[in-house]
Amino acid sequence: MEANYAPLWESLGLDLDAHDELLRVLGEGYSNIFLSQKDRPEGMAYFDFVMSEVHGLRIKELIDGQKEGRKVIGSFCVFVPEEIVRAADATLVGLCTGADFATDEVDKLLPRNTCALIKSAFGFKLGKVCPYIEAADLLVGENTCDGKKKSFEVLDKLVDKLYVMDIPQMKSPEGRALLKAEYARFKKAVEKLTGIVIDPARLRNGIEITNNKRRALHRLNSFRSADPAPISGLDALLANQVYFYDEPARFSESINKISDELEQRIKVGEGPFPKGTPRILMSGCPMAVPNWKVPWIVETSGAVIVGEESCVGERGTQNLTDDTGETVDELMDNILDRYFKIDCAIFTPNPDRQQHIEEMYERYNADGVIHYGLQFCQPYQFESINVEATLEKKGIPALRIDTDYSVEDVGQLKTRIEAFIERIA
Repeated sequence: MEANYAPLWESLGLDLDAHDELLRVLGEGYSNIFLSQKDRPEGMAYFDFVMSEVHGLRIKELIDGQKEGRKVIGSFCVFVPEEIVRAADATLVGLCTGADFATDEVDKLLPRNTCALIKSAFGFKLGKVCPYIEAADLLVGENTCDGKKKSFEVLDKLVDKLYVMDIPQMKSPEGRALLKAEYARFKKAVEKLTGIVIDPARLRNGIEITNNKRRALHRLNSFRSADPAPISGLDALLANQVYFYDEPARFSESINKISDELEQRIKVGEGPFPKGTPRILMSGCPMAVPNWKVPWIVETSGAVIVGEESCVGERGTQNLTDDTGETVDELMDNILDRYFKIDCAIFTPNPDRQQHIEEMYERYNADGVIHYGLQFCQPYQFESINVEATLEKKGIPALRIDTDYSVEDVGQLKTRIEAFIERIA
């Protein structure tokens, strides 16, 4: 970041010294993990730039937009319908998680055995190092798991702009009715925040903007079934992570540009890894910026990641929203239909997710599945046991990993992952 954003960060109430240290550590990590890769697509230069300015230029864009009347809504979860936010000319951004910060302060407010993702969100807030939290006009929490819904009771005392959305736990008629009511309530909250009444034309526009982002990622991911893979799993994960921060039209254009490049790389058999490299499907918990530990270990241990069955991956973007309908109610039902298909581990029972993993394994020509679980994330840890057993029973090699955001277990993880890769090679 060459521009001086310190006055902007200070106006948001950030701790400048702590924030500078965070950016220094992230910059070093990014350089060591991403910029050290060989044979990257040229189009990744855009995403390198986005990451270099993710707390700078992008924040300035959001603040400039607010001065013109555009509200910013921060979200922790893919169940928050972006279509509704975009329909009101507002911006939806992901909130900071993915790394440990201010852990001593967090431990004063949350149980020590709370999952790393929740503790990370609190750490970024308590440490005053996340400009997205401070810039947002509204923070949307969602009652997916018990840890989140109880943590929002605590977060509500730390911020004055928290909105909590209830999420069903069963895919039943009653569960669908609950989500429908919650999305109607959210629509009213967005209209109140923005002062804009969402009509059919606006809602169709919001659907189009959001679908275009998903279509772009669908196209990029479709090329990952090739051998050799034309893009590393790390770079593909980065594109999925930038999805939650970047301006939509610019993001879609950049993804399509790199997809054009990947198409040409496939024609000449070019990629960052040789043909025949063991191919891994990652499954499980979301990997928010800067959670790159396990993919980095996998791809420096002799394998390539070819797909992500994750909220920061295909689970979050796999389905489009139907844009046909003449009324707001019809279009809202289309939005409901799309989000109710998400196969998150919060649902019980959840057979769709097992089927999705197996389908992705076949589609991406994977050789094995690594199930990534965050410690104390009960929904995914519970499911991981059955996922691993079911896959192995069907002859699909699987490895179950539980970890956190620290680097203390890197050596142990590398040993286990290398042994798994040797098994499937």
